[in-house]
Amino acid sequence: MGTGIVYLIGAGPGDPELLTLKGKRCLEEADVIVGDYLADRRILSMANPKAEYIYVGKMCGNHAMKQEDISRLLAEKGKEGKIVARLKGGDPFVFGRGGEEILELRKEGVPYEVVPGVTSAIAAPAYAGIPVTHRKVAASFAVVTGHEDPTKKESSIHWEKLAGGTDTLIFLMGVHQTGHIAENLMKYGRSGDTPAAFIRWGTRPYQEVYETTLAEAEDAVKNLHIMPPAVFLVGDVVKLRREMRWFDNKPLFGKRVIVTRSRSQASRLTRHLEQLGAECEEIPVISIAEPTDHFRSLDGCIEKIRTYDWVIFTSQNGVDCFFKRLYGKGLDARALGNAKIACIGPATAESLRPYGLRADCIPDGEYKAEGLLETLVPQVGKETKICIPRAKEAREILVTGLRATGASVDVAEAYCTVADEESKKRLNALLDAGKADIITLTSSSTVHNLIAMAPDKLDAIRNSVLACIGPITAEACRSYGLSPQVVSDVYTIDGLVEAITAAEHSRAESDARNR
Repeated sequence: MGTGIVYLIGAGPGDPELLTLKGKRCLEEADVIVGDYLADRRILSMANPKAEYIYVGKMCGNHAMKQEDISRLLAEKGKEGKIVARLKGGDPFVFGRGGEEILELRKEGVPYEVVPGVTSAIAAPAYAGIPVTHRKVAASFAVVTGHEDPTKKESSIHWEKLAGGTDTLIFLMGVHQTGHIAENLMKYGRSGDTPAAFIRWGTRPYQEVYETTLAEAEDAVKNLHIMPPAVFLVGDVVKLRREMRWFDNKPLFGKRVIVTRSRSQASRLTRHLEQLGAECEEIPVISIAEPTDHFRSLDGCIEKIRTYDWVIFTSQNGVDCFFKRLYGKGLDARALGNAKIACIGPATAESLRPYGLRADCIPDGEYKAEGLLETLVPQVGKETKICIPRAKEAREILVTGLRATGASVDVAEAYCTVADEESKKRLNALLDAGKADIITLTSSSTVHNLIAMAPDKLDAIRNSVLACIGPITAEACRSYGLSPQVVSDVYTIDGLVEAITAAEHSRAESDARNR
């Protein structure tokens, strides 16, 4: 068995998008991932799904594994011929103990590479709107450990030089040593009036920033209950936050949003919400499954696809499942050459693009069955042949209305939606903890499955803001005695995000008036 390799990867300060491209590539190739406490678990979505994950996080007073054991573990996995991704918060060489791990790897003859990461020393202040340097304010900065090796006989921090020799001072892992740090800086000449700030969980959607002064910093920790992990920054640059704040004043900052869409569709909604500052928990309450009739009706329609005048799609899932089956039969988009295509809305129409097609008909008004029916009725008649690939659990209004015109309508079950059992435990845990500020609901199916997964949590669900796409989804909520607070007039993901943002802005303005 050949020797593998160990990559010491800086995972960055928390925001998963701050991971480097090389770090992402190493994770994709890894056989084993050894992760830290401060390495955001969302980064694992980029990793090889077959990789073994080993958690070795170290919190204050709670170490999953001692450092010497971690170093030995890396060497052992490397000698087994594995590609090992050692995922470390921040940068491996900025108080990350990467050097200790490398010494063990060298001793055991295991190849290694270091993949630098974005350190929280710079990133956390940046996300707080505090530049560590700025013309006319700070021409230098120093990064200092707030937690020296307890086995050292003497401190290696030269307080007498540090206090007045550097404009901006950044202390990592120093919350519990704040009094000691402040005392030494003021002892050697740093003014107690110097602005200071604590940045807790920097770069994450639940980031907290506490502004104070050097003299009052220790009291701030006690009175405001500031806990690790936090960066402690001392310097006049803190005053620039008033003008440069950009992250924690986003319209949805601090809001935890449960995204209930299927796994394949959740990412776009999550991305939009996170760009507005929300913390998203992807908990799909539905999964897309094969039709209950084992493709019998869909295959029948595909066999005579060239005879249809219209093919009507009522969802993006319907588009994807139809074409997957069509391609599986050795056909492609040319098989629809004799038919016009209608879509319930622009999002469904957009999903045709990868297949080289454009919709001939999209309703101008409401993007629901009633609007599509109203648009189609003048264009169909007794000789019209129509195919509708859709979910098993669809409303019948479109089919009934088209058949009333005399048209021949074949309904093909392209997929069905089922409860996502993997999400049930996480959903109930969040509801029990009261950690769901907003729940997004994008279809009637998401409502029904949400309730099915948490039938005894209706009160907890009522305490969340229910944000629905369109009146049909909202009506499904009301059938359970739930009152949706946000209902988007535009039945798209963009429309839902805009409606949530507008509602939160209105709520914030109301709170400000009532203060």
